Amino acid sequence: MTYDLIIVGGGPIGLACGLEAKKQNLNYLILEKGPLVNSIYNYPANMTFFSTSEKLEIDDIPFISKNAKPTKQEALEYYRRVTTSHALEINLFEKVEDIKNNKNAFQIKTSKKEYRCKHLILATGFYDLPNTINVPGENLDKVFHYYNDPHYFVNQDVVVVGASNSAVDAALEIYRKGGRVTMIVRGNEIGKRVKYWVRPDVINRIKEGSITAFFNSEIVEIKTGSLVFKNEKGDFQEIKNDFVLALTGYKPNFKFIQSLGVELSNDERKIPNYNPQTMETNVKGLYLAGVICGGMETHQWFIENSRIHAKMIINHIK
Repeated sequence: MTYDLIIVGGGPIGLACGLEAKKQNLNYLILEKGPLVNSIYNYPANMTFFSTSEKLEIDDIPFISKNAKPTKQEALEYYRRVTTSHALEINLFEKVEDIKNNKNAFQIKTSKKEYRCKHLILATGFYDLPNTINVPGENLDKVFHYYNDPHYFVNQDVVVVGASNSAVDAALEIYRKGGRVTMIVRGNEIGKRVKYWVRPDVINRIKEGSITAFFNSEIVEIKTGSLVFKNEKGDFQEIKNDFVLALTGYKPNFKFIQSLGVELSNDERKIPNYNPQTMETNVKGLYLAGVICGGMETHQWFIENSRIHAKMIINHIK
C-alpha cells in the first residue's frame, strides 16, 4: 500500500497536518517516535506557555484554559482530545529509522514496519538534540540537558547554564524548592526573550542574593563534586557542585534532513531550502512544517505562526 502522505512527527503541527489531510480525503499516516505530542510531554512538569490558549489551537478547534496562559497539562489534554475525537491516523512509539527517495515514492523504515508514500512532511521540531557545551565532564551522570521537576534538586548545589526561558524557569523553581542555585551565563544579562512576567522575578532574586549569577562567564570543566568556570575577569573559579542543568537550547537533526537531499544555507543558521508559499523543499514531494523550518533560528517559529503550514502543504499536494 502506498500512502498519499506520511507525516513524521506527532506534535501540534504534525497533528494539524493530519487534520487537514483528513479533511481533503488523503490517505495519510502520522508517525511519532514517542507519546502523543512528545516534545510537550517532555517539557518541565510545571511549565506555563508564553502563548495564550487560542494561539495554541489547531484547525480552529477551541482550546479552553482556566488561566490566561495554559499549562503543560492543559495542552496535553487539548491535543489528546483533538486526536481522539477526530480519530487521527497516528502510530505512537514508532521511530523513523531510515527514509529513501525512490523515484516517485518515499520508502520509510521504522522501528516496527516499512511504509511507502507519495508525499512526506517533516514536522519533527527541534527538541530532540540539545546544544552541548563541549567541556570535559559533560558526560557525567550529574549533567542534564533536560529539566523536569524541582523536587529532585532539594538541598543540592545546582548550576544552571544559560539565561533563556527554560534556564530561568528551572533556576526559580529549584531555588523555591530548597536547592542552592548558581547561574552561569555567557552574556551580560538575563535573556530579553524571557517571559515578561518571569524576567523581573529572576533579576530580583539575583539582586537580593537568593540566586547567585555569574555573567560573561563560561564553564571550563565539570568534576564529580565541583565545577570550574572562567569568570568575567578571565580568572578560573571552582565551586562546589552536585548537579549541572545545561539548558542551552536545542537544534533540529540536520544530518537527518540532509540525508534526504534537503539543502541547508551555508551560514551558521542552517536554514533548510523550501518554498515559503508551499513549504516544499528542493526535494520534490518533501515538505517541512513547524519549527524545523527555522534551522538554528529556533525562536522564529512557534505553534501560533506555523500552524498555517498545514493548509499550505495540503493545498499544494491536492
